[in-house]
Amino acid sequence: MVPSVRDFYDGLAADYHLIFPDWDASMARQAAALGGVVRARLGAGPHRVLDCSCGIGTQAIGLAGLGHRVVGSDLSPAAAARAAAESAARGVGLPTTAADMRALPFRPSVFDVVVCADNSLPHLLTADDLRTALTGMRRVLREDGLLLLSVRDYDALRAARPASAPPQVATTAQGRVVTFQLWHWHEDGERYDLEHFQLVPDGDDWAVRIRRTAYWALTRSQLTDAVLDAGFADVSWHEPEERGFYQPVVTARAA
Repeated sequence: MVPSVRDFYDGLAADYHLIFPDWDASMARQAAALGGVVRARLGAGPHRVLDCSCGIGTQAIGLAGLGHRVVGSDLSPAAAARAAAESAARGVGLPTTAADMRALPFRPSVFDVVVCADNSLPHLLTADDLRTALTGMRRVLREDGLLLLSVRDYDALRAARPASAPPQVATTAQGRVVTFQLWHWHEDGERYDLEHFQLVPDGDDWAVRIRRTAYWALTRSQLTDAVLDAGFADVSWHEPEERGFYQPVVTARAA
């Protein structure tokens, strides 16, 4: 059985930054890219932003550093707590809370922007859960507010059905850490179980950390339809080469 999404991210919270060769540089690049999307759609701001899958703060800290009033929430209490600590260490204000994106604990219409980045939404494996999450994001957005999602390019991936993702290497004081993934596709061709491996230096040997979770490989048409059904309009897809973000970005307006 695949562990819960919360268990996966609770277990990964302390090591999540090791996915990136340079986490602070990645935060700055991602904030510049996503901040540019927000600025193009809503103006310079500052804006009230909810990052409802903030993890350890990769997008939220960067956006707060640009001057936006950002709140972070995440299913993982360990990840949300680390996001708060990391933002404080950088002199950035980022209140966080542990919350399921299907049950956001915020009043209606309080945010200008809701962010759900880094392929977080596809952890929801059913149409009902996807609808519940997107409807909740619409509820906490003001009228004409901006929804901003990022997901993997699943149209291409479902056609290729890769068995793994390329390894990533980060350099630490203890040595290099190698992160890679194995993907196990379900018979439906839409969902897959993921095994997340980290090889960490352990003296003259390696320690292996393995975590498991699952994803729904949502196509662009599936996600577009779900966003429209949840009460959004003006759905647009932005390619990495267009916006400088490492995944395709989806934007929509609260109709």
